[in-house]
Amino acid sequence: MQVFSLPTKMASSTDSRGSPPPEDLHFDTRAVIARPPRVSINPVAPSIETTSTYVMDTVDEFVHKLENKGYIYSRHGGPTQDGAAYSINQLEGGFGTLVFSSGMAAVSTILLSQLKGGDHVICQMPVYAGTMKFLQRAMMKFDVEVTWVKAGSVEEYAKNIKDNTKLLWGESPANPLCTILDLEEFGRLGQTREGLITVVDSTFAGPYHQQPLRHGVDVSMNSCTKYLGGHCDILAGALSTSKEHLFETFYTWQQMLGNNLSPFDAFLLHRGTQSLHVRMARHSSNAMHLAHFLQKHPKVERVFYPGLPSHPQHEAAKRVMGNGYSGMMSFEVKGGEQAGKTFVESVRVIKLAVSLGGVESLVEHPATMTHGRYMISDLEREMGNITPGLIRFSVGIESVQDLENDLAQALDKI
Repeated sequence: MQVFSLPTKMASSTDSRGSPPPEDLHFDTRAVIARPPRVSINPVAPSIETTSTYVMDTVDEFVHKLENKGYIYSRHGGPTQDGAAYSINQLEGGFGTLVFSSGMAAVSTILLSQLKGGDHVICQMPVYAGTMKFLQRAMMKFDVEVTWVKAGSVEEYAKNIKDNTKLLWGESPANPLCTILDLEEFGRLGQTREGLITVVDSTFAGPYHQQPLRHGVDVSMNSCTKYLGGHCDILAGALSTSKEHLFETFYTWQQMLGNNLSPFDAFLLHRGTQSLHVRMARHSSNAMHLAHFLQKHPKVERVFYPGLPSHPQHEAAKRVMGNGYSGMMSFEVKGGEQAGKTFVESVRVIKLAVSLGGVESLVEHPATMTHGRYMISDLEREMGNITPGLIRFSVGIESVQDLENDLAQALDKI
């Protein structure tokens, strides 16, 4: 095989990890190991680092990086993931943030890392169906006791705390009725006893509208598939915490479970956070306009939007939310299940799809879709007040007049 001479242009590099290969190497080896010299750069846009592992100069360097969260293997983290996590942590105001391969990866990491057999969890009803199923099917398998309480009532949490209660799980605004949990009271409740952990799923609002950690909550969880990503093109989750020991525990369990976010998705997530404030302002203003429109419509029974004075927890929403009230709402059409199905199947600009928080407006019918019989039982649906005519509406950033016209024509079909 032919041996190639050293390119003159590359010979001046002094970085051993980026210097050209020795002159006596064959073509095959050069093809595999050739790397340009490392240079100090500061790109405007974050880079995507796709490597699975990192070169060490010495064995001691490996040990040092392992002890100090340096980059050694991408399951332990990487610069692209850290960039997204850092950005979210700046918005949440926490000690630290970790990013995950999905919202449920973040949920399961919290529950698996904090609970053991004999522990007790209090969770609201309704709650995201994935969280409910994990508590019912996975955690109960490990002999973890779960008590369900009415969404939005801190008093119900307080009444059900027992000696073995380890974790209080809240969701605000709650899926799908946008019930609001008073985060100030919830945070204070968690501080009444040492070792009691409070978690809030903040997905429906995101850090632009609320930061649970600033109200004394221990952990803020977001499905970044939604508002933080913002374009319905990634699956991602994030955990932000105000406490170092919780961050360290979550980090250890993330490594063991192998549910870190991929570099490509981390890049898109980081890009999403950069426009979060612009998008959320439009989501919120559109939602407020359409909530008033729907509230006055003769075919709509009631509207659930935290920004409306008619919302049961409107005063709490004013205390814990800022910059508006997000783009999520639900409303009940008159005529029950068939009316609900007719409506969601008649929209033209708005799309019929599950998920939420993207730039495009989405509607779905909870009683037969996200909270249907394949997801939860009839009793659980009744406990959650999920009625046959309920519609969940993720308001996008389109022209508000086009959205209003689309709602009007779809309601006319009922």
